[in-house]
Amino acid sequence: MPQTIKKNKLISITYSILSEGASQVTSQVTSQITSQGNNIVEQNDIPIDFVYGVDDQIFPKIIMELEGKTIGDSVEVVLSPEEGFGLEDPELIITTSVESAPPEYRVIGAKPTFKNEQGETLEMTVTKIEDGQITVNGNHPFAGKTLRFVVHVVGVCDSENPSGMDFSHDPASPTIQ
Repeated sequence: MPQTIKKNKLISITYSILSEGASQVTSQVTSQITSQGNNIVEQNDIPIDFVYGVDDQIFPKIIMELEGKTIGDSVEVVLSPEEGFGLEDPELIITTSVESAPPEYRVIGAKPTFKNEQGETLEMTVTKIEDGQITVNGNHPFAGKTLRFVVHVVGVCDSENPSGMDFSHDPASPTIQ
């Protein structure tokens, strides 16, 4: 009988994150982030492992939906910005003269790091270069977005006996030994 997900079980999942309104998920992708125009904004077929009900690296709404599931089960969860990556903070979006940026950061997607007066660092992303202006954004790329998560359970075992999980993670045939 397959083990079910409950507190203190070591579970292994793969996931896709789709933009609001996306209707299908493609598979057989190792790990990618694509433009939102393609609907899939992140897909990870490389499993992540965590202890259910103990580790807090997964959004609570997804955790609730995984309770009682077994290997091969999937759940779909829609997260609002407040439940997911938060609202976009306009103070973390800065536009200035492109001449003020070092040449290596004058590329869309570049990731300059800034320090504030307290010595804290913030990695930002160059999101726009236009008309002599450069825009950097310190928000998470998914901030302000409603997203649909499709999560697949590929492994479940006792966290005290992780050797019982097949870590080969072949999504086509996950097994517990």
